[in-house]
Formats: sequence, structure tokens, C-alpha cells
Amino acid sequence: MHSIAELYQQYLRFPRVNTDSRRLEPGTFFVCLKGDRFNGNDFAQQALDGGAAVVVMDEDRGIRDSRVMRVWNGLESLQELARHHRSQLKIPIIGLTGSNGKTTSKELFNAVLSRKFSVSATIGNLNNHIGVPLTLLAITEKHQIGIVEMGANAQGEIAFLSEIAQPDIGYITNFGKAHLEGFGGVQGVIKGKSELYDYLRTHSKVALVNSSDELQMTKSQGIERLLFGTNEAAPNHFELDSEAPDLVCLWGERAFRSQLSGAYNFSNIAAAFRLGLHFGIDPDKIISGIETYAPTNQRSERQKSNRNSLIVDCYNANPSSMSAALENLKKQSGKRMAILGDMFELGPYEAQEHQRIVDQIEKSDIEKALLIGHAFSKTRFSNKIRTFETRSEAEEEIRKTAPSGFTILLKGSRGMELEKLLPVL
Repeated sequence: MHSIAELYQQYLRFPRVNTDSRRLEPGTFFVCLKGDRFNGNDFAQQALDGGAAVVVMDEDRGIRDSRVMRVWNGLESLQELARHHRSQLKIPIIGLTGSNGKTTSKELFNAVLSRKFSVSATIGNLNNHIGVPLTLLAITEKHQIGIVEMGANAQGEIAFLSEIAQPDIGYITNFGKAHLEGFGGVQGVIKGKSELYDYLRTHSKVALVNSSDELQMTKSQGIERLLFGTNEAAPNHFELDSEAPDLVCLWGERAFRSQLSGAYNFSNIAAAFRLGLHFGIDPDKIISGIETYAPTNQRSERQKSNRNSLIVDCYNANPSSMSAALENLKKQSGKRMAILGDMFELGPYEAQEHQRIVDQIEKSDIEKALLIGHAFSKTRFSNKIRTFETRSEAEEEIRKTAPSGFTILLKGSRGMELEKLLPVL
């Protein structure tokens, strides 16, 4: 069996790490991973034939090739390799997690910090027990700052990822109703996400904290903090221009406009601004970074069709983010429509949380709502709400009624694939 030290020597020679044979390029460091429905060792010979420089295997398939390195467990070796690489890096690593807004915050941080530094940030949402190691192993000697997004479905996972990423600065966007089934309720979410604070406290690191969030302030006690907030006493005071139709933020006498939609993005914009100040970036460059960042990943993304204005926020959904998105829709001028898909991973909370969203729509002045999925179809609702078991049924209704002149919110869990409705809107 090869040691992590031996693997690392080969990684330094061939630092492009890959775990997906479908995206194999010559000269890559290929690690065979196993899942419930796949075994990367099955593709080892294919990787070698495709020009992989190194193939890490945890099974003996009778392949005799000097490029093969045998380990006890492919996944654990990948994680330990990333942990070792992180310990060699002499640059600040920013780790972030939270129930909502992780990826948007990561992109904002990158947009701001890139105005002065060479930054390596999590690609897409590679934020789990495989994605975090791959993110760290993508950091090279040319980078000056690393940004690592960390996701979790259950308690203990953020603690595990923090030990691999070893962040110098940590940020928790919020505690919300996400993955309630895995975390065991809201208190479980708070405990699980706060594992990042536990790491920062234990290792004498720094937390980026919204001082207007009492719970975040409580959970981050005992940690050196970079504070920002909307309260007057905040060391870095930000305000949201509530009169502006778009997301306009105020810092002192400066006003700047974001291309993001929704007041729920305000605190993450403020966090990015505060982080830029911490790293000595000129405020004008910070503002430029925020204003020029345009979401393209179906997260708070504004689009226009021939008939309607669209708020495309259908990459994922949970009760907290969906409620906030509806509040943002209420503030839009003209006619408004919500097209929502089921929220997943709620376990025993599924019925009550979907009904809560329906009740929020009922109490609002949103004119129309189309709700899609098995959970939404079981709720109690009035005439301004239509429910559909499947997306195709909703699509047929949209084609028939051809809504026009609306501001339309699309939001649902990833598996609902609501973006497939865009062509008919």
C-alpha cells in the first residue's frame, strides 16, 4: 500500500486531480472512488488508456502498470491527501457554510477578493466530503487566497470538513430550515452548522459575523470576530435601501447596486464587503466587484422572456429560502406569480412546512401561484392557487393560459427541475 506522503509526491508532479472518468484528461491524477451504484476501480484501465499520469486504486484488478498506486480506501486517501496539502499551504483559507446562500456568498467573496488577489474558490457546489478535498487540491502556489464552501446534511459533517479545510476565517450565512430530516429539526441545524464556530474557537481562528443576528452573535462567542451589521452600533454599518425596486445597499455615504434579487441576499453582500475591507481592498474596488457580479447559476437570477419578468431561483429550496423568496416577490411591482416545486429532505416536517408556504401565499397579495409536486398537492388552498402532481401537468396549464405581464418566481428543490418551464414562460 502507498502512503499519503508517496501520493503527495506524485500529486505535486501531476496536480490535476480527477475522480470522474467521463471528464478524464491526459496527465491527470485519477482517484477511484466507490458509491452505492458505482465503483471507480471499474474504470481504472480506461483512465490509464486515456493518459492518466496516476491512478489511485483500492482494489486489486490485476492491472500491472507503474502508474497505479494502491491504497486501503480511495475516498479516505483523497481526504487525507487534501488535508496534507492544506497543511502545506501558507495562504488564508475562508470557509463558509449555512442553510441558505452559501454558493452566492462564495461567488460574492470571490468577486470582491479577486479585485486584488489570485483566488481559488469552490467550483459550482462541490461542497461535500468529495468536493471539499477536490477544492483544496485545486489550490496551487499561484493562489493567494482560497475560498471553500462546505455543505452538510447531518450533524458532524461540518466538523469533519472543517478539519480537512482548516479555515482561517469562517462565515455562517444563517441557520434555516434546510435538510431538517438529516439534522433532526431546526435545533439540529443550528448545532450542525455551528460546528464551524467550534473549529474556529478551538483553533483560535476568526469568524465573520453579522452583528445584527443575535443567534449568530451568541453562537460565535469566544471567537475573534470581523463584525458587520445593520444596527447603528455595528462597527461596519450597512443599510438596505428599502425604497429602491432593486437591491441597493448603503455603506456610509456610498450606495451600490447588486444584480442579485431579493433582500435576503443583503447580509451576504455586506459580508463580502466586510471581508474585502479586512483584506485591505479599496472600497471602490469592492463595490465594483459586487456590482459586476451577475448570477448565472439559477440562484436569484433575473431573466426576461417575451411575456414576463422572471426571478429564477430554482437551483434548490428549503422552507427558509422559499419564504424569503416569496417576501421578495411581494415587493415587486405589477402582477406577480409564484411557481413553486416541492421541497425535499424535510422528513416528518414535510406536510407542515409545505402548508406553511401555502398559508404565506394565501395571506399575501401575490395574485397567482402554481404549486408542483406530491407534497404541495396535499395542502389546503384557495382559488388563487393551482396544484399539479408533475411538472409536465403544470407546463400544459402554462401553455394553455399563456400568462403575460407577470413577475414570476420559480423556486423548488433541485430534483423538481423547474428551469425546464422557462421556455413556456
